[in-house]
Amino acid sequence: MKTNPVQRALHPPSATEIELRLLMEAIYLKYSYDFRDYTGASQKRRVLYALGQLGLPNISALQERVLRDPALFAQLLQYLTIPVSEMFRDPAYFLALRRQVVPVLHTYPSLTVWVAGCSTGEEVFSLAILLREEGLLERTRIYATDINPASLEKARQGIFPLESVRNYTANYQRAGGQRAFSDYYTAAYDAARFDPSLCADVTFADHSLATDSVFAETHLVSCRNVLIYFNRALQDRALGLFHESLCHRGFLGLGAKESIDFSGYAERFGVLARAERIYRKAS
Repeated sequence: MKTNPVQRALHPPSATEIELRLLMEAIYLKYSYDFRDYTGASQKRRVLYALGQLGLPNISALQERVLRDPALFAQLLQYLTIPVSEMFRDPAYFLALRRQVVPVLHTYPSLTVWVAGCSTGEEVFSLAILLREEGLLERTRIYATDINPASLEKARQGIFPLESVRNYTANYQRAGGQRAFSDYYTAAYDAARFDPSLCADVTFADHSLATDSVFAETHLVSCRNVLIYFNRALQDRALGLFHESLCHRGFLGLGAKESIDFSGYAERFGVLARAERIYRKAS
C-alpha cells in the first residue's frame, strides 16, 4: 500500500484509500496486527464487505469503533483474514509431494513441517493424512500457524461440514490417496470429526508473517494461497522467513498462483515442480 512521492503527486489517493490506510495503521498500533503491506485491492474489497456486514456507514466509522471495541475488531479479523480452505486443494500439489518430496523426507530420522497460514486446518489434516500413508507421520512434528485465533480453534477441533468433506473425497483420490477417505473421520449429523491422532504431534500457534520471526528449523514449509494477498515487500519478508527456517535443501510449497520468480529470493531456491509450485532451498 506504500507509494513514493512521485506516485502520490501523479495519482493522489482517494478518500477511501486514505481511510483504509488509517484503519490499517490504527489496527497495527492498537492490536499489533499488521495488514499494512497486504495488497490494496484485496484489502479494500474485504473491508467494504465488512462494512455491510457490520452495518457501518464508512471506513472512518469502522476505525472509530475498532479502536474502542476489541470485540468488534475480533469480528473484523474474520473478514480481513478470509478463513476459507479445502482439503487436498490442488490435488496435483499433493501428488507431487508424494512422488518427489516424500522419498527425500524418508532419509531423515525425524521431520519438522511448517504449515504457515493454516486457516481452519484443512491443509494441516491433508498433510497429516499424506504423511501417515507414507509412514512418516509418527516421526513428524507439524507447526500450524495463523494470525486468526478463531481459525486456529476450528483447526484444533478437526470438525468440518459433512457436505464439504464429501467434496474433498475427489481431491483426496486425485492426490494419490491410498485408502477410503472415510477411514479418517467419523460422521455425525451434518459434521465430520477427523481422527484426533492425525494431529497428535501438531502445534497450533499464533504467528504473523508480517511481524514475527522464525521459531524452528524445518524440512518442509507449506504456505499456500497466502502470499497472493501480500505486496512485494511483505512477500519477500515471508520468503525470507521460510528460507531461514528451512534446513539445507529443505522444501517450500506455494499456492497455484504464487511464485518466487522476481522475488528477492529467486536465486536461493531451485524449482522442483514448477506447475505444482514446489521449490527446494538452494543455499
